[in-house]
Amino acid sequence: QVQLVESGGGLVQPGGSLRLSCAASGLTFSNYVMSWYRQVPGKERELVATIASAGDSTNYVDSVKGRFTISRDNAKRTMYLQMNRLKPEDTAVYYCNAQHRRFKEYDYWGQGTQVTVSS
Repeated sequence: QVQLVESGGGLVQPGGSLRLSCAASGLTFSNYVMSWYRQVPGKERELVATIASAGDSTNYVDSVKGRFTISRDNAKRTMYLQMNRLKPEDTAVYYCNAQHRRFKEYDYWGQGTQVTVSS
């Protein structure tokens, strides 16, 4: 079965950095558009960043542009989110999402990893 496993979350001070990873199994990774979402209690899940299946196109929500970088290694079936200059408002549970580039019904989620930015 398909599994997406996030790692790399934790507690960091404002201005610090974290690198999240999402390891995929049970799917042909290179056929999937990969995204990071985040959610705080009481709010809707927010799309943070997306990377195309070949890794040749990325998109970011305005609030993270210039601070976060999404990337992927198709050979390792892993996606990353490098988060720099973190702010308290980046505090959330971060989720990995995989959606097939053609067949959108093939849509999978990881279990999430907590990121807390606090002094």
